[in-house]
Amino acid sequence: MAESRAESEPLLGRARGGGSDCPAGLTTCRSIQVGPGAAARWDLCIDQAVVFIEDAIQYRSINHRVDASSMWLYRRYYSNVCQRTLSFTIFLILFLAFIETPSSLTSTADVRYRSAPWEPPCGLTESVEVLCLLVFAADLSVKGYLFGWAHFQKNLWLLGYLVVLVVSLVDWTVSLSLVCHEPLRVRRLLRPFFLLQNSSMMKKTLKCIHWSLPEMASVGLLLAIHLCLFTMFGMLLFAGGKQDDGQDRERRTYFQNLPESLTSLLVLLTTANNPDVMIPAYSKNRAYAIFFIVFTVIGSLFLMNLLTAIIYSQFRGYLMKSLQTSLFRRRLGTRAAFEVLSSTVGEGGAFSQAVGVKPQNLLQVLQKVQLDSSHKQAMMEKVRSYGSVPLSADEFQKLFNELDRSVVKEHPPRPEYQSPFLQSAQFVFGHYYFDYLGNLIALANLVSICVFLVLDADVLPVERDDFVLGILNCVFIVYYLLEMLLKVFALGLRGYLSYPSNVFDGLFTIVLLNFLHKWDPQSHLQPLAGTAEATYQMTVELPFRDILEEPREDELMERLNQHPHLQLCR
Repeated sequence: MAESRAESEPLLGRARGGGSDCPAGLTTCRSIQVGPGAAARWDLCIDQAVVFIEDAIQYRSINHRVDASSMWLYRRYYSNVCQRTLSFTIFLILFLAFIETPSSLTSTADVRYRSAPWEPPCGLTESVEVLCLLVFAADLSVKGYLFGWAHFQKNLWLLGYLVVLVVSLVDWTVSLSLVCHEPLRVRRLLRPFFLLQNSSMMKKTLKCIHWSLPEMASVGLLLAIHLCLFTMFGMLLFAGGKQDDGQDRERRTYFQNLPESLTSLLVLLTTANNPDVMIPAYSKNRAYAIFFIVFTVIGSLFLMNLLTAIIYSQFRGYLMKSLQTSLFRRRLGTRAAFEVLSSTVGEGGAFSQAVGVKPQNLLQVLQKVQLDSSHKQAMMEKVRSYGSVPLSADEFQKLFNELDRSVVKEHPPRPEYQSPFLQSAQFVFGHYYFDYLGNLIALANLVSICVFLVLDADVLPVERDDFVLGILNCVFIVYYLLEMLLKVFALGLRGYLSYPSNVFDGLFTIVLLNFLHKWDPQSHLQPLAGTAEATYQMTVELPFRDILEEPREDELMERLNQHPHLQLCR
């Protein structure tokens, strides 16, 4: 199901586990007894569960060190501050290309008025660059330490990361030794690698392209044979004979020699210059159209569509595979958290075979997990519903299905009016049909502006009479103001401001009140008002849940038992 290779970046990664069997007599979370080190060992178990749950949330590999100091460093590395710093460093080193020599960063692109670009002194951009390289070196060192040397040797991205850093630092040293007058800077060619290495989606895209290349190559070979065959036919049909007039010369220009013929048919395959290539030959003899029709039908309508179908099929297959491995990573992370938290349930010191996680222990873990407040609150409420009954492995896994749901922001309740007339007015002006009416008025405003622009197209701006247009704009602005007030009446001020489109409409109406002679050329669409209360919405992963295969119990436990740093005892 999942490949053995793993990555530490989140989203659609490949699942993997690792580990070793628990040696006899090793103290684990299930066998913690009362003693001097019991509290410290229990805190370690809690921290391990927190890290495993965070790995499951972000689809990260759990194959990393799980001792106390390593987990502290691991959580700091994946904190928002560190990840944003790394992202800013990547942006900064890529942005250097705009100001480094030769630079085209000027106020205007017109060569007639463009001044000489600013050239930074030697050492300025190099200082910024070396700081970025040092950040990347620290990033690589932390990854190598957390995931171990064995993982580092097997991960080609990390090995490439190391090579690029070494080459960049050597090239940077050469650049300074030559006082920034070196003819070639190799490190500039390698800078996009930093973005690729730290972007999970780009790495997945490259893997998908690499995965699709064999099937694409077969169709590409058919296209090459198709082009070569019709190139030879075209040269035999159109390049021979004596040039009689200008029409023949134009016709033979596209098939003058092999490179010209191949280029003409290659562009024709994309239907970009269809008339240019076909019309001169068709004017000479209508029967020549058969050649171009057969070429287009085979190449554009069959082979190109076949290539598109293969690309779509391969990308869809890779998407399903990525979703499957993402699901496995989540299940593996949550199962690892269950294993380190689970305790043997017994009465009066008598041990039984039932194993579960106490709700109070899980609540303690959820308090430390970095998770948005909505999901955390929903999960904690569900855990409290179990009371003092330990959670089984299946219940523990199902608890984290809440992560697959997103919360829609709940709009404030509408004001309540006692008068029947006000209640009817509130219903009318809060109905989504009132939004449709506003959209129609905005469309009418746009049409009126377009009509006047067309009528006055030949009139100079200083000579135009905008009196009628100004009156119309005043009418529309008054309607917009009235619409805003009526929506505030129907929804309440807080309810009105809870819709971003209403905020935009209100601000724009206020601007129009100050500048009546200006208008917005774009109609503003508003979402339906008065929607139902907040509900859970499924994320994009759930539509595929019916066809994704749930990891088996023995497969999860096998991966956990192979973990190089996590040791479990039954």
